[in-house]
Amino acid sequence: MKGALSWPFMRLYILVLFYFSANAILNVIIPLQGKALGATNTTIGLIMGAYLFTTMFLRPWAGYLIARYGPIPILRTILVVNGIALVLYAVTGLGGYAFARILQGVCTAFFSMALQIGIMDALPEKDRSQGISLYSLFSYIPGIVGPLLALGIWQEGMGTFGMVMVTLAIVTGIIGFTAKVGEKQEVKGSAPTLGMGKAIRQLVANSDLTRSCTLMLFGSIVFGATTIFIPLYALQVPSGNAGIFLMLMAATVVVSRFTLRKSIPSDGKWHSTFMIGTMLLLTIGTLSISYAVEGGAGFFYFGANPSLTTYLSLVLPKASRNVLLGLFIASADLGVSMGGAVMGPVADLTSYSTVYLVCSVLGGIMAVVAYRQG
Repeated sequence: MKGALSWPFMRLYILVLFYFSANAILNVIIPLQGKALGATNTTIGLIMGAYLFTTMFLRPWAGYLIARYGPIPILRTILVVNGIALVLYAVTGLGGYAFARILQGVCTAFFSMALQIGIMDALPEKDRSQGISLYSLFSYIPGIVGPLLALGIWQEGMGTFGMVMVTLAIVTGIIGFTAKVGEKQEVKGSAPTLGMGKAIRQLVANSDLTRSCTLMLFGSIVFGATTIFIPLYALQVPSGNAGIFLMLMAATVVVSRFTLRKSIPSDGKWHSTFMIGTMLLLTIGTLSISYAVEGGAGFFYFGANPSLTTYLSLVLPKASRNVLLGLFIASADLGVSMGGAVMGPVADLTSYSTVYLVCSVLGGIMAVVAYRQG
């Protein structure tokens, strides 16, 4: 095998699989364990949101530092920190969970950027899209099997949970420290010629990039509220199962990415019809989830399928591409963290059903924002 399918790159994809497996399990375990320990929805939302809230701040800088020092030195450093975070889950309670989530946020900011930038730098142009697609596939696979595995771990007890976290820390570290990125793994990249301040000004000046970030932000609020509170909401839905719901949602994303990839426009123009349709799918899905507590499991599982699809149809300037990409992805990080921090109090004051009704309203508003004449 050569190119994106050669063994050095396959080892990177396996690393991605194990790295994101921990989070797929934690997305289910932490809300359930938090509720069992008497935590409010607000507290659970803040703990879960701390992960990507931290990532949001560091992601733009990660692109800059990785371009300057190279992906492999950064990768090996953050894998040590990630191992510490996973061990904390095994030996602490809610307070330790919050600190571990922050550490994981630091790691993910650099991990995802290091792997993607490393893959793009090491592969020839004709193989880059395949390499990034495989990275994406392996990052989503844990979301398909992880939730069901997490429910099995939860039923076995927290002792099993601790052993799984420690095992993932060790395996991920071993794979990561032996990973290489093609021929360039030890070569430092060059720092972007455009500074962070100028890159941010470009973001504000570019109306399509600003609109993309806005849609990503509010769409991710909905996504965050869905993933964080579904394990608890499922307990109220007749025949509802959080593992099946999250599995369906992840599977839909994976299938859509590969079966519809040629239908997603990437010509550098803004396609209002495509984006409005995406936001309307989001609205329909969350409305279905909101009604599930009365309508039953059919509405609950249907809500997992019209998943949010996002894209950025812009050709970013090479001098600031890493920083601008980091800023765009950071808007998703902020949205997911707000999905927990903002919707947690809504759940405490009203109900989970109301949370998803509010999310459907946000989706409708974003359908209007997505419209651009011409």
